[in-house]
Amino acid sequence: MSAEWRELDRRAVPVAVVFMSGVAVAAGVPTLIGLSGISTAVAVGWTLPGAVFVVLAGTVAEWLRHRFTRYRVGADRVELHTGALIRTRRSLQRDRIRTVDVTADPLLRVFGLVSVRIGTGEHAEKGTVRLRPVTRATGDELRRILLHRAASEPVAENTLAVLDPAWIRYAPLSFVAPALGVAALGGVLNLADWVGQAGGVIDWAIDLLGGLGLIGALAVLAGVAAVVGAIGALGLWVEMWRGYRLDREPGGTLRVRRGLLTTRSISIEEDRLRGVDVVEPLGARLAGAARVDAVASGMAKGVEHDKAQHSTLLPPAPKEVADRVAAAVLREEVSPTEAVHLAPHPIAARGRRVRWALAAVLAAELPLIVLGLLLTDVLLHIAWITALAAVPVAVVLALDAYRSLGHGTVGGYLVMRSGSVRRSTAALQRRGIIGWTVRQSVFQRRAGLANVWATTAAGAGAYAIRDVDTGVGLDVADAAVPGLLAPFLETGFPDTADA
Repeated sequence: MSAEWRELDRRAVPVAVVFMSGVAVAAGVPTLIGLSGISTAVAVGWTLPGAVFVVLAGTVAEWLRHRFTRYRVGADRVELHTGALIRTRRSLQRDRIRTVDVTADPLLRVFGLVSVRIGTGEHAEKGTVRLRPVTRATGDELRRILLHRAASEPVAENTLAVLDPAWIRYAPLSFVAPALGVAALGGVLNLADWVGQAGGVIDWAIDLLGGLGLIGALAVLAGVAAVVGAIGALGLWVEMWRGYRLDREPGGTLRVRRGLLTTRSISIEEDRLRGVDVVEPLGARLAGAARVDAVASGMAKGVEHDKAQHSTLLPPAPKEVADRVAAAVLREEVSPTEAVHLAPHPIAARGRRVRWALAAVLAAELPLIVLGLLLTDVLLHIAWITALAAVPVAVVLALDAYRSLGHGTVGGYLVMRSGSVRRSTAALQRRGIIGWTVRQSVFQRRAGLANVWATTAAGAGAYAIRDVDTGVGLDVADAAVPGLLAPFLETGFPDTADA
């Protein structure tokens, strides 16, 4: 690629026209409906000029952005100059570039364009250059040349995983499904409120469900929300993971491609990989499934709308598939998360989890109890009914969380497992651990427990061995990275508590 200054694709302006037209329609239709009760002429007179202004303002802003934006890729740096009134100049050293992600939403795909995000893994803005839009060929060229590294030995390209359509069965088991169901019911009420029919919808629901009683009505609403949420989760899964494949490319780069309407291409250099995290959300775990996340330096943090998926190498899939992919990614015959023998944690850790679970139930029920005493007995009945169901569930989850606790070392990896609703088994390269943090609350210190955090310049930044016996945790840390904790083991830790 030439080191000359280049501009973004000229079709940025037509893209802006189409996008702002959609925004104007989305904002104008509810406004038009709301004002039509007064007068149709008045509604059109207020809505149409506003819509035209929105389209023109957005188009002019995009034209100015295109007019004053230039970028170039030199031998040592990637530079971006942009801004009409306030000029912004950004420069990234090529040897610090860690990610080049290529995405294309439906509108960009119609025009044959993509958006390129070049990142160093540092600050969300200062360490990022965004080029939107450029042609797909330009995006692929940028990804290829900016992530090219001279490999110590040739690496053949091979496919580590491809999408199995049967994996879609795990989509309704995620916590996204109930959230989508509740959001759908709220959306119906909002839409009814826009057209002035919110009272009518509520009266219709009361007439329809009134004969079922309070518990029956709640059960029916929960069932409807569950069905709608499951359908929404299936659609979201198809949008996110259609066309998924995980490849190892020449030069030592892992590349994930996925997406139906919005396509995404995410690249991770193997030199930046510090381990994997096998994540088992509760629903997927009950169905024998897990997903695989990369623990790598330089990944995007807090800037992507689907941040939870940005580091995902494999969507929820059968556990044996997840173990195989984790092993292939780490170039091991057997995944460390599968090969390790995890040491159990003290019984005191179980008591802590049960107490926290019961405290969470009490915190959720307390507002209902207080309002019930002040306002109506109905809330008191809701409180004891929900508590009757929540306490056993909370205790079971707490006991499961205790059984999930474990840690161990195998080969060059430290493996840590914890969690129930979201069980995580992280295999962290011991050479990637750069520090340790030992934390004890007052109650942990009395029970002889501690959280021992392994600090790394990758992934979440720190991974914890939770509620481990203090002496055992320090011994594990010292054995995992010999010498790093030696000064503290010799002099002892200060008698302080970090609550």
